[in-house]
Amino acid sequence: MSEAPTDAAPKRGWLARLRDGLSRSSSKLAAGIGSIFTKRKLDAAALQELEEVLIAGDLGPATAAKLTAGLAKSRFDQEVSPEEVRGALAESIAAILRPLARPLILDPAKKPQVILVVGVNGTGKTTTIGKLAQRFREERKRVMIAAGDTFRAAAIEQLKIWGERTGATVIARETGADAAGLAYDALVQAQAAGADVLLIDTAGRLHNKADLMAELQKIIRVLRKLDPTAPQDCLLVLDATTGQNAHQQVDIFRQMTQVTGLVVTKLDGTARGGVVVALAERFQLPVHAIGVGEGADDLRPFDADSFARSLMGL
Repeated sequence: MSEAPTDAAPKRGWLARLRDGLSRSSSKLAAGIGSIFTKRKLDAAALQELEEVLIAGDLGPATAAKLTAGLAKSRFDQEVSPEEVRGALAESIAAILRPLARPLILDPAKKPQVILVVGVNGTGKTTTIGKLAQRFREERKRVMIAAGDTFRAAAIEQLKIWGERTGATVIARETGADAAGLAYDALVQAQAAGADVLLIDTAGRLHNKADLMAELQKIIRVLRKLDPTAPQDCLLVLDATTGQNAHQQVDIFRQMTQVTGLVVTKLDGTARGGVVVALAERFQLPVHAIGVGEGADDLRPFDADSFARSLMGL
C-alpha cells in the first residue's frame, strides 16, 4: 500500500537526493563502464560490451544502440577513460530527455484544469496526487481531489489525509461507488467553487483490462458532458522498479486513454532508473515529474540535465 503523508525531518537539497536516489542505477552503470574502459580503445568489441551494459541498465536496445553509435562517431578508435565515456553518455541522454522534460503548469484559462491520474495499482498514484495537491496549494491554488479509486478503501482514506494536510477539498463516496458518477459530481463542485485544479484518482486493476478500460472511458465521457475539453491532462504514473514492464503499461494505458504525460516514482528503490530514458525515447511523452522518496517534496519537476548526470554518477 502507498504511504500516508508523513512530516519529514529537514532534508538535503534535491540534487543530492536525486543523486542518492539514482545511486543504485548509477553504480551499476558506472561499474559496467569502468570494467570495459580501463586503458582500452573504443573499438567495435568495446562498443558491443558498452551496448550490453546499457541494455542491462534498462536503457533499452534502441536507446543503447543510439547512445553507442553517438559515442563511436566522436571517439572511435581513441583511448577513452570511464569518466569520459560517462560524461559523453550523460550529454547524449540529456539531449534525448530535454525536449520531453516539461513541468506540469496550470493554465489559468482552464479553470478548473482537470487532471486524470491513471496507472496500475501500487505505482504511487494516490500519493502522487497528494504531492501534486500540496505543490499546487503552495502556489496558492484552489485544489479539489476526487477519490475515484472507489475499489480501495485505503486509497480513499489516504486522500482524505492528504486533503486535511494540504487544505484541498476531497470528494469521496463509499467503497464500490460508481467512479464516473463521482468524477461528474466532483467537476460540478469544482466548477461551482471556482477551483483552479481538479485531481481525479482512478482504479488500476489490470487483471481485468476490459472493465478498467470501460470505466476510464466512461469517466472521460461524463466529464466531457460538463467540459468538452476535459480532462486537460491525463497523467500515467509508473513505478521505476518495474523496469521494462513500464513499456507495456504505457502501451496499455495509451489504448485506454489519451495519456498526455508521465510521472515516474520510486527511482530511489531500483537499479532500473535507465528506463526513464528508454520510455522517453520510445514514446516521446512528456515526463512531468519524478519521485525519489516518500516525503511531499520528493516529487519534483523533471530536469533532463540533472537526471542524466545523476544516472551516470557524475
